[in-house]
Amino acid sequence: MVAANELKAGMTFETDGKLLRVLEASHHKPGKGNTIMRMKLRDVRSGSTFDTSYRPEEKFDQAIIETHNAQYLYKMDDTAYFMDNETYDQYEIPVANVENELKFILENAEVKIQFFGSEVIGVQVPTTVVLEVAETQPSIKGATVTGSGKPAIMETGLVVNVPDFIEVGQKLEINTETSAYLKRA
Repeated sequence: MVAANELKAGMTFETDGKLLRVLEASHHKPGKGNTIMRMKLRDVRSGSTFDTSYRPEEKFDQAIIETHNAQYLYKMDDTAYFMDNETYDQYEIPVANVENELKFILENAEVKIQFFGSEVIGVQVPTTVVLEVAETQPSIKGATVTGSGKPAIMETGLVVNVPDFIEVGQKLEINTETSAYLKRA
């Protein structure tokens, strides 16, 4: 059991038959009354997100999530296909459940498949990935790192704000948690 005030972003818990992942969690102390925990949660099975609040002392069953190394094979229609690196088992995951993660991975990339019991519930991507710029505005002569930046579309379709000197074809290191440009690779 885990108390609501111990839940942090990335943790998964069960309540009312639902498997929920914490996207954001914060303490809120209104002018009057007791502290509450405001949370943005994602239903792991349906992919829907919602905001809610809990009393800090409320308790939940923490979900035990196992991970297995896998390879992203391809996406067809509304299904993404992955293969376990050890057993060569293939897993099909609805694109709606891993839509955000697919923006960071290319075909044949190494990822971790997340399991709740025998149920495949998601994909864990590395903290940083290297992606190539597919489309952006031309670079500006004399542009510096401190400029306001410009949007760049990466090879996976992810849109990232990058410095003005970045050009099409360059490989960039991207933080998968914040979708932010880190540096040239």
